[in-house]
Amino acid sequence: MTPGESLPRAAASFLAFGRLLRRYGFAVAPEQVSGFMQAVTLLGPRSMADIREAALATLAPPPDRRDEFEAHFQSHFYGNTSAVVEGDADEETRIKDDGGARQEEIEVISHQKGGELSSGAEQLSTRGFQRDDDGLAAFRRKLASALPARRSFRTVRTHSRGKLDLRRSLREIVSADGDVPSPLLRRRQTVPRKLLLLIDVSGSMKLHTADYLKLAHAAMQGADRAEIFTFGTRLTRISTALRIRDRNQALARAAAQVDDWDGGTRMGPTLLAFLSVPRFSAFARGAAIVILSDALERGDHGELETAMRRLSARAFRLSLATPLAGDPRFRPATAALRAILPVLDDLIDGSSLAGLTDFILSLARPAPAAATLWKRVS
Repeated sequence: MTPGESLPRAAASFLAFGRLLRRYGFAVAPEQVSGFMQAVTLLGPRSMADIREAALATLAPPPDRRDEFEAHFQSHFYGNTSAVVEGDADEETRIKDDGGARQEEIEVISHQKGGELSSGAEQLSTRGFQRDDDGLAAFRRKLASALPARRSFRTVRTHSRGKLDLRRSLREIVSADGDVPSPLLRRRQTVPRKLLLLIDVSGSMKLHTADYLKLAHAAMQGADRAEIFTFGTRLTRISTALRIRDRNQALARAAAQVDDWDGGTRMGPTLLAFLSVPRFSAFARGAAIVILSDALERGDHGELETAMRRLSARAFRLSLATPLAGDPRFRPATAALRAILPVLDDLIDGSSLAGLTDFILSLARPAPAAATLWKRVS
């Protein structure tokens, strides 16, 4: 393309796909993107299959990231963010993003006692929340400053303890006719890490769901960057609903979005579904992740172990808060808990709001790994 020549409108989507891949860590050179667009031109293209083959041939994703490449391709060119976990057709995990929800009165239609049974069967229902004051205002005010921080690549001006800002310093010298002023310094910004809450809304967690959603709303209001998901037999993102400042309105909208209240649990498949959507998986990168669940996985726990290992590899800190730990006799003795304990940074009591808020406010402070602590207890 010659200087001054604008990019054809039809080519913009192909250029954007190359940028998308680079943003998610794929090694894609400008020459490869140019080759991709030339290959599409040569092929016609007659179908999306031609575009896909051109992308594979020119952008050359590594074999171990081929599935992720395919997910990006489907998301970018088809707008498809759904993910299907391998398994039987009736066991696929449905994903629901919170692009909007109806505002209406929500009534509880399930009357089962929570915590007694854990099941993998899907049961769809709605949920309502009582209006009360639970003292989360202090947690909301403290959260932004209490979260773990990281050093950003962006810099800010500083008067001390920084690196020399050579460009601004030279400009000052020139403007002062060669006089040497005080050195001008810059330092890297410190920004809070993302907070990701994954909330189990299955039947075995029924007694705690309302408190967890209230905590999630306070976290959404207090943190600069927070994401909230619910899971049971489906995965639902409710972050947008919980951005509404009024808690009762926010919880009503979230309740209308979630379809699998008080149903079964497929924790492993839903977490794998979360990781299979690139946009969702990016939320976990470098984040403080807190999973609010009893982790009562039915059947083979292999998928849960795989999902937790992948989350741990992406996260700054991975924590599991289970209400079962509120019992002094609790030990991580189930096969699923024994399998995931080595990758957990924390395994804590999730039975009370006060304990959970104190724990989240302490995430910036180092602590022994979960396996080390529970080995001492056992």
